Amino acid sequence: MNRPIRVLLVEDDDDFAFLTGQMLQEEPELELAGRAASRQEAVELARALRPQLTLMDLTLSPGQMDGIDAARAIRLDTDAKVILLSVYEDPKIVLEASRRSFASAYLFKSQFGLIPDTLRAVARSHSPQEPMILSLILGQLSTAEQSVFRRMLGENVPLSSAPKTIANQQSAVLRKLGLHSKEELLHVFAAYQF
Repeated sequence: MNRPIRVLLVEDDDDFAFLTGQMLQEEPELELAGRAASRQEAVELARALRPQLTLMDLTLSPGQMDGIDAARAIRLDTDAKVILLSVYEDPKIVLEASRRSFASAYLFKSQFGLIPDTLRAVARSHSPQEPMILSLILGQLSTAEQSVFRRMLGENVPLSSAPKTIANQQSAVLRKLGLHSKEELLHVFAAYQF
């Protein structure tokens, strides 16, 4: 039998966390690895528990979208994919948060019943939202930078620019994506399907 998919729940609302935990207990393929209620606790638990997935509340403090920073830190520091949860049912807000945090999927909290299926889909392969999130992430790059980005990922992309120009474009790619190194880029984008 396959091992269950380990999920870290990051949620500051005790009632919602309780209901989500109960739901996950009823799913034999899913296992609640732990729960955090703050950004710092979320990052520490993700590092310690090494879950496959993190189900991240977008707002961990009243009026603050601190789930974005927590999700991004988890994506950079672990192999866990992130699914954002939001009470804000504005797709613009959630898509921007997904782009900034390198999320693999998002759900509105009103879609509570979709949590198990979404977790399984992301763990097995990819979510229906992933192409849109990836498009927003890469949309920050110029056409030339996108070619350099693909080369940085190891694709055999022909580049006609001078080596210095390519080096400058690599720096621009990292800067625009908010990454510090090619290693971070490779780590983050290993979670996405191209």
